[in-house]
Amino acid sequence: MGPKEVARATGVSTDTLRHYERQGLLPRVGRTPAGYRQYSAATVPRVLLIQRALVVGFSLADLKRVLTLRDRGGAPCLQVRELIDQRLHGLDRRIEDLLVLRDELRGILTEWDDRLSRTAAGERAHLLESLGSRPQIERVRATRPRGPRS
Repeated sequence: MGPKEVARATGVSTDTLRHYERQGLLPRVGRTPAGYRQYSAATVPRVLLIQRALVVGFSLADLKRVLTLRDRGGAPCLQVRELIDQRLHGLDRRIEDLLVLRDELRGILTEWDDRLSRTAAGERAHLLESLGSRPQIERVRATRPRGPRS
């Protein structure tokens, strides 16, 4: 199968296929005499497996370890189960954090509505500056990774 056929069958781009190949997630791809990639029929289910694993939280590095072991005849089932268990615990923590943030945002909106009702039209209420007085926001800000974000 050519890259476009695999891409169409799996819903990923040809760039993604090449990326998976470079990352070692797909077995070495054969080439036609003209040098074009030629994927085996087993590539489609493999790409779909990768995509589903990414949805539930596996990283490409996780998948490489698991698939390499599996391709060598190993049974990485316990590793796979442990990875999902870790993802579930992480998701639970994130949900708890999001619930706290939701409550915090409700409080902020109430505070801001009050502040805006006391601010004359055309004057600044300094809403964003007031975020510095919120302990939950400062706690999260202090623990965030450093570096640029887009």
